[in-house]
Amino acid sequence: MEDVGVARLSGTRLLGIGEFARRSRLSVKALRLYERQGLLRPAEIGPDNGYRRYREEQLVGARLVALLRRLDMPLAVVAKIVAAPEDERADLVTDYWAEVEHRMAVQRGLAAHLRIVLSGGKGLLEMYEVKQREVSEQVVLTEQRHLLEPALVEWIDDSTDRLTKAAEAYGGVSGPTFVIYHGEVNDESDGPVEMCIPVAVDGPPSGVAARVEPAHREAYVRLTKAQVVFPQILSAYDAVAVWIKDNGFAITNSPREVYFTDFDSAAPDDEVCDVAFPMR
Repeated sequence: MEDVGVARLSGTRLLGIGEFARRSRLSVKALRLYERQGLLRPAEIGPDNGYRRYREEQLVGARLVALLRRLDMPLAVVAKIVAAPEDERADLVTDYWAEVEHRMAVQRGLAAHLRIVLSGGKGLLEMYEVKQREVSEQVVLTEQRHLLEPALVEWIDDSTDRLTKAAEAYGGVSGPTFVIYHGEVNDESDGPVEMCIPVAVDGPPSGVAARVEPAHREAYVRLTKAQVVFPQILSAYDAVAVWIKDNGFAITNSPREVYFTDFDSAAPDDEVCDVAFPMR
């Protein structure tokens, strides 16, 4: 059994692993794990008996490790924070927790989607507030692709960048961008999908893929960033389609996602997107 007493090394007070564990609020088992990970190494290991001893000043770092682990923080992230300069640690914790909150928000949405699927659609319309609006005719620059769901997000990002840059020649983007799904997109069906960037011109410019998006009435639901994730976003599409049918309307064109704010900088609970169906 390891020595849990106190020793001296060059005038520095050393603590045996048992006392260090008690005072740091970490178990002996955890200390051994963190030693193997290179996260918290003993100041001294007895060459003959293998006894571990720690400097008393190591307690500050050990207590920080204990607190970070209470956040269920992976050891790799803990190690990064402990090794960072003191004036950067708070920002690293902030970044980590933002990722946790985003992940939890997405999982809440997935759980809600699964409840609806597994209950045969029960509670679908209670989950979303369906609204109506009139959309004016507009000229849009477009890009269209056949692709499966795993490639969808990257293509949306890339095509948005390309078309936004192209829109500079026509005065810039003049309204919310939107993605039209002319066919289902999942692991087996490839759309096609059309990215549309509005520009304030009188007609489709030549030399670039462009068209007129006709004026129409549409039903829509507004989603937070955490809800714009496959497959839970499908519940929003189902809700709008069911609402249109239940209220005696008819779908007249392909559904779309309308992005009206900076998606990348939005927080998980910020509203960023409308799922909409043209109707009459």
